[in-house]
Amino acid sequence: MRFYTTDTNQHSLPHDPFKAIVAPRPIGWISTRAKDGRVNLAPYSFFNAISDRPKLVMFSSAGMKDSASFAIESGEFVANLATRKLAEHLNRTSAPAERGVSEFGFSGLTEAPCNLVSAPRVAETPAALECKVTEWFQPKGLDGTPSENTVVIGQVVGIHLDESILTDGHVDMRLAEPLSRLGYFDYAVTDTVFQMLRPRTPDASDV
Repeated sequence: MRFYTTDTNQHSLPHDPFKAIVAPRPIGWISTRAKDGRVNLAPYSFFNAISDRPKLVMFSSAGMKDSASFAIESGEFVANLATRKLAEHLNRTSAPAERGVSEFGFSGLTEAPCNLVSAPRVAETPAALECKVTEWFQPKGLDGTPSENTVVIGQVVGIHLDESILTDGHVDMRLAEPLSRLGYFDYAVTDTVFQMLRPRTPDASDV
């Protein structure tokens, strides 16, 4: 088995495998509106839910890009569900557009109004989370040096959910086909689902 220390990063591989190991990662398809009305839509692979009570999600932006700056400025953002059907549209929204240029305009997607935040949601996605920013910060390394990333945490205050991805009142991942990020230029789709019940005894003997 290979081993290398991350301070030297001498892994002797064509590319750093870190993000390929921490995978699959859900994609935060973040839409925001600045106070002056400008709209932004971009995908973030450093994204996840971090709490259920209250419902909190986070995304991490490499540098102070529009999504992070607009979210911090307005105090709001929307996390849209990235799906296989929308993969090509999502990829277009990752283009290095000029600051303030709305990716909705060239990605073939439609802005839909939200109920509790001013940022638009992606009309074509079957689920979206309306969020209000609770905090933001630059995480630090062991030596105290701030990362170049900006982490934005938002509390989910409203949820949009299309009936098309529900089966017996449950979100059916086989219907939703959520898109996830792997390493390099690789993506994956959730199309196989199985269940496991948690152990109820301390020694897990009831599994």
